[in-house]
Parts: sequence; C-alpha cells; structure tokens
Amino acid sequence: MGSLIEQAARRMEQLLAAGVELQDLPPQAVAEPSAEKEKVVGAQSESSSSGYVELDLPSLALQGFLVPGAARSQLADQYRVIKRPLIDNAMGKGAAASLKHANLIMVTSALPGEGKSFTSLNLALSIAAELDNRVMLVDADVARPSVLRMLGLPRGPGLLDVLEDRVALSDVLLRTNIDKLTLLPSGTPHSRATELLASDAMRSLLDEMAGRYPDRIIIFDSPPLLLTTESRVLASHMGQVVVVVHAEKTRQSVVQQALATIEFCPLKLMLLNQASANSAGSYGEGYGYGYGYGYGEGQSLGGTSAVVS
Repeated sequence: MGSLIEQAARRMEQLLAAGVELQDLPPQAVAEPSAEKEKVVGAQSESSSSGYVELDLPSLALQGFLVPGAARSQLADQYRVIKRPLIDNAMGKGAAASLKHANLIMVTSALPGEGKSFTSLNLALSIAAELDNRVMLVDADVARPSVLRMLGLPRGPGLLDVLEDRVALSDVLLRTNIDKLTLLPSGTPHSRATELLASDAMRSLLDEMAGRYPDRIIIFDSPPLLLTTESRVLASHMGQVVVVVHAEKTRQSVVQQALATIEFCPLKLMLLNQASANSAGSYGEGYGYGYGYGYGEGQSLGGTSAVVS
C-alpha cells in the first residue's frame, strides 16, 4: 500500500514540476480505479475504525479531483465560481433566502455519462475547503452507485438501510481524512428503492439532515433524470437541483425533456461540462451555468456563467 501511494505522490510531483495542471491530465489519468487499487484502498478502510475511512489523496489528485493541498488550477477556480451561489442559497444569503431545504443540493443529468458523479465529488471537495461550512456527500444513485467506487472504497450499508430502519444514520456515516467531508453510501440494493425514496421515512430523514447542522451542505449524487424515476422522486425533496449537461454531446431537446420532469422544483441550476472555451456562448440556446426560479420553454436561466472543462 505504501509503495502505491508513494508512486502516486512522486508522479503528482513530477507533473506539477513540469507545469501540468490537473485539468491537463490525459484521459487515462481520470480512468476508473483498477481492481488492484480498489483492493488496496478497500483493505485499508476495512481495517480502520468504524465510521472512518482514509482516502488516497495523491491517487484522487491524479484522477482530477480537488483534494486539499493541490496546486491552484483552472478547474479549482471554476468550482469556486460554481459553488458560491449554491452556498449562498444554502445559508439563506442568496436569491433563494426563503427556500425550504436550501442546503439539500441534488446533482443529476439527463442521461448517463455526462459527468454528474465527477461533478458531485468535486463540488463536495470544493465546499469542504470552505472555512465556515461542512459538507456531506450522499450516493443517492441507488441503482448504479459510484461515489465509493470513485474513491476506491468497498460498498457498505447506507441510505437504503437507514430507510428500512435496519441501521441508524449515525452508524453508516463515514468520516474521512478530509476534515469537513462526510460520506453517506447508497447502501444495500433494494427492489423497491423508488418507494423507499418516496416514503415518509425519507421525508423525515431529509428534514432531520437539513435541520440538524445549520452549517452543513448536503450534496446528493442522483441517477440521471431520463433513466430512472428515483431522481424525480428525490428532486421533490431538494432545495436546489444542479443539472449537468455534457457540452456538444447532449441535445437541447433531451435537456428540455429532462427539465420537464422536475418542473415542480423551484430552483434549478445548469452546469456545462467538458466545454471548450467558447462552448457556453454557442451551445444550444446559450446553456451555461446559472440559476433561476423555474425553467419554462423559451425562458432563460440567467445568473452566473461557468463551465467545467
């Protein structure tokens, strides 16, 4: 295990010394962890004390994640722009000061492969760097959970187990070696996951999560909107919804169809992922990153623009 981490650290030092920024890494640097890596990091977490996991920060940095201590990069600056209105809204300082559950933020997409999980984790890591806020990342993509896999951690009990009253929430939360970041796994797969997410138990749990810690922002990595019904059910409980759109790949009609499924949500935000320098001004009807109250056909979101490339 030590040799793997040392190799990753040396490689990161070499890249930084060569002037390579995180977003300049080749595609293979952000590939899924190998089976060997998952086995090593998983063994480490299983030997740790209950409720605590050690994240392999050098390895995560090489995959393009915004770990503490990494050199300043364009990607990190973009997430600073992205998170600011979300945090302001969550803390009652933004345009949505009176919004219920504003500190519950769902990150989704229209279809798979648009970068929602990468966005969820990097957004959580960026918020964890704040001085005044803590963050919990919930793997709510219960059909295809990926947060623990991206982090090189083994599956375990989590959200669905809490909803079935098998375990208490405090028993499945995972503290990490990033001081202000806590994880909630998706939990044991269940054939009635949609019903569990729509249950009174879920509403009570979210009320508890939203109100217990006023300084905590909770990010839900949810399924794509057009793939399952779980995300639509989950969206009904959220204060803010971020829809990730893959630049120059996802058709405008698909995005509009996805937004129509959550038209009841008062605050929807859009994030353009994998964008070139001029994509924000040329994609579809000007999709960028912004926020607004509701989103109707022909209605502009407005707000602060940002893209993640």
